[in-house]
Amino acid sequence: MINKSFCVCPLASGSKGNSLFVSCANSSILIDAGLSGIEIERRLNAVNISPENLTAIIITHEHSDHVKGAGILSRRFKLPVYITQKTYEACSSLGKIEHLHFFECGAPFKIDQMLISPFSISHDAIDPAGLTLEYKHHKIGIATDLGIVTSLVKEHLKNSNILYLESNHDPEMLINGSYPWHLKQRIKGRTGHLSNMDAGTLVSELKTDYLKHVILAHLSEEKKKKKKALLEVSKSLNASNIALHVASPHQPGKIIKL
Repeated sequence: MINKSFCVCPLASGSKGNSLFVSCANSSILIDAGLSGIEIERRLNAVNISPENLTAIIITHEHSDHVKGAGILSRRFKLPVYITQKTYEACSSLGKIEHLHFFECGAPFKIDQMLISPFSISHDAIDPAGLTLEYKHHKIGIATDLGIVTSLVKEHLKNSNILYLESNHDPEMLINGSYPWHLKQRIKGRTGHLSNMDAGTLVSELKTDYLKHVILAHLSEEKKKKKKALLEVSKSLNASNIALHVASPHQPGKIIKL
């Protein structure tokens, strides 16, 4: 399926694997490929997207839940991989990539007609990137795997039509939960993962007439925590017409079109 509109479809989001499909008239891109190649193909097929129509993979950082299937998909479908050089050097599992393109945070680049603007985020990776993708007059903002929201993040994400945003945890539930202390410290730290309250605050600051969809990503898998995230971020939408979605770790979401 080739999408003439600008659209997104979360294929997987969570600690066990992340991948987001983004497409416009002549480009179909995977943002990260953190499941096995076979599983990503299965999820694409489940929403009637042909893996053969992919044109590129963009990697945001080197953690395995973002790169696991990137190498095999690149070789199987002859896909170029876009990645920062530092991230590439930290990726021991990618294997040989025939078409490798290095980008730098702060330096926009194009894939066909799609403009990609990578920006630095705060996470415990070597050179992690958030992204905005623009096509014609539409903009998609992507910021997952970040511990804090900086002014740089806000500046890049402003005026997005779709936000794909981390809403990882409730601070009180995290502290009182069963995770070991070192993991709790990592998650809530400045280079860890964004809390539901911080995600809600960011959404309230980015809420404009342009914003049509907010997709919450990298949630805990527990249903109780999913409800917490939805409740917290929905407060920031203040009964607006902005649609609120949750990206699942277990199955692809629906295709959202602009």
